[in-house]
Amino acid sequence: MRPGEPILTLTGIRVVRGITTILDIPAFEARAGEVVAIIGPNGAGKSTLLRVAALLEAPHAGKVMFRGSPGRAADGLAVRRRMATVFQTPLLADTTVLENTTLGLRFRGVPADEARRRAVRALDALGVGALASRNTRTLSGGEAQRVALARALVLEPDLLLLDEPFAALDQPTRDSLVADLGSLLRRGRITTLLVTHERAEAQALADRVGVLMGGRLLQLDATMRVFQSPLSEEVARFVGVETIVTGRVMASDGGLAVIDVEGRKLEVAATATIGEVVRLCVRPEDVTLVPPGEAHLTSARNRLEGRIATITPALSHLRVIVDCGFPLAAAITRRSLEDLALAEGATVTAVFKASAVHLIPFSGRA
Repeated sequence: MRPGEPILTLTGIRVVRGITTILDIPAFEARAGEVVAIIGPNGAGKSTLLRVAALLEAPHAGKVMFRGSPGRAADGLAVRRRMATVFQTPLLADTTVLENTTLGLRFRGVPADEARRRAVRALDALGVGALASRNTRTLSGGEAQRVALARALVLEPDLLLLDEPFAALDQPTRDSLVADLGSLLRRGRITTLLVTHERAEAQALADRVGVLMGGRLLQLDATMRVFQSPLSEEVARFVGVETIVTGRVMASDGGLAVIDVEGRKLEVAATATIGEVVRLCVRPEDVTLVPPGEAHLTSARNRLEGRIATITPALSHLRVIVDCGFPLAAAITRRSLEDLALAEGATVTAVFKASAVHLIPFSGRA
C-alpha cells in the first residue's frame, strides 16, 4: 500500500429506516497507513457506518469503493477477507487462545506452521503470548479482547475495523490496551477505522477524527484540530469544551482580538472584525486556578478573579466552576485542590492564554 492511497472511499452514502435517515455521508475516505476515528453519541449512526464500510449492510444510496474498486454485495466476501473486524464483545471460539488466533488464517488456507508462527508473534505483541494454551473461557475481559485483536491483526488486513472495542472494559484495562494497540497500529502503519463514543480513545489512537451526529459528519479533520478548533458549538460541546460564552469584538490588531464578555475584556489569539458578535470556547484543561494576588506570576494574558461556585469529581480530575461574571470551567487535580485550599465560595483567579480561546460563529442562539 502506498502511503496516502485511499483504501476505503464512501460517496453519497444514505441509509434510511422507515422515514428516518440513519446515515447521510456525502464523502469519506480512509487512507493507507492512517487511523481514522469516528466519534459521536449513542445512536449517531457510528455502527451503521462501520457495517456499510464492511459491506455487511447495503446503503440505500451511494457507493463503497475498496482500494479503487466498487464494493458490491456480490463480491462482498472476497473484499471482507481483506478486512478484519473487532467488536465490543470478543467473539471467541470455545478452544485455546492459539487456535482462536489461527482461525482466520486457516480459513484463508495459510499452512499450519506459518499460521502458528504469525499467531504467536501477534499474541506476544499484545502481551498474551503466555496464554496461548489456555481455553478462552478462562480469560478476563481484557485478555479476551487482546486475543480478539491478535486474531484480527494476524490476518495483516488492508483495513482494520474497530467497533467500540474497549467499551466493556474497566478503565485501567482499557487504558493499558489502548496504549498497547496504539503502538502496534503506528508501528505497523495499519489502516484502521475506529468508531467510539469515547473522546480519549480517539485522541490516543487517531490521526484524523470525524464527529458524527444525527447520521452526519459535522467535522472531519486532524485529531488536534477537531479538539482544539471545533467548527460548531455542537461539535465543541461533544469534544469536551465546557465554557462557551458570547462576546463582542472591541479591538483586533496583529492577530490579537479584544472581546468583551459580560463586561470582562478577554484577549484572544485570532483575527476578528470589530463589532462582530462571536462565541468563545475555552477547554477546562486550559484554565489554571491561582490564589488572588498571584496572577502576576503567570504570562497568560487572561486573568479573571471570581468565586468558586461548584467543585465536582470527574474521572481523572475535579471539575471547578468559577463565577467570574460568567461560568468558567476548570479541570484541576486533587493535589491542586489541597495545595490551594480551594472550596466552594472561595475567591480565586482563573488564568488562561490568549491562544487557549477558540472562536466560532455566533448562530443567534446564546
